[in-house]
Amino acid sequence: MITISVCSFKGGTAKTSIALNVGAALAKFHKKRVLMIDFDAQANLTAGLGLDPDNYDSIAAVLQETKTLEEVITHTDQEGLDLIPADTWLERVEITGVLASDRYSHEKLKKTLQPLEYDVIIIDTPPSLCWLTESALIACDFALVCATPEFYSIKGLQRLSYFMHYISERHPFEILGVALSFWNPRGKSNESFLQVVNETFPEKVLQTKIRRDIAVSEASIQGKSVFTTRPSSRAATDLAGLTEELLTKMSSRFTCQNLTL
Repeated sequence: MITISVCSFKGGTAKTSIALNVGAALAKFHKKRVLMIDFDAQANLTAGLGLDPDNYDSIAAVLQETKTLEEVITHTDQEGLDLIPADTWLERVEITGVLASDRYSHEKLKKTLQPLEYDVIIIDTPPSLCWLTESALIACDFALVCATPEFYSIKGLQRLSYFMHYISERHPFEILGVALSFWNPRGKSNESFLQVVNETFPEKVLQTKIRRDIAVSEASIQGKSVFTTRPSSRAATDLAGLTEELLTKMSSRFTCQNLTL
């Protein structure tokens, strides 16, 4: 089992859409058993998979020891793809209940997930450097960074890089890559943007770029992946290609360690 945390330090980077559709592609095209964890109180991943977050418990209840993992895991419409939804309790979970007095509370998510038997767990984190993001990074084997080709996204990348470096010194994980969304192949500032990204995350820019496509928004509104709603769209092509690239990168590491993905 491998765990991937999907991160950004700015909203509007298509982070949740990338997490959702990579998870869907792994289940649909690569026959992996995938668990998605919505670890953001905004619950966009939950809504993007067609569920109402007001009707479900989140992993906050498990971290607070009032529910078991089995009680909060929900099956989605797609075979092989399960979800732990989000709720508003996540926003304050670390300062309430048993976590408030636990000085190692940020390590609890990792311990909580260890008994699970999925092929891949994908954690969608909030677009901030908070307790939730720190917990997700401690729990993961890989981190996938999401960004867009514009100024504020670049500034967010730099702060996210420092945050990740600080955590990885105590809890090692590998940065899988930087996924670029809303990409315009003819953008005039592409080279300058890529240079800054490479300086921040050397040799981590992924080859597959996600081009702007209304098909992604349409899929989210319908609560499904783009592979279900618009399988012939350029977004579906890009996201399937991104998933293939991520699998290749993860497989090479696990082969070196005599493990299987």
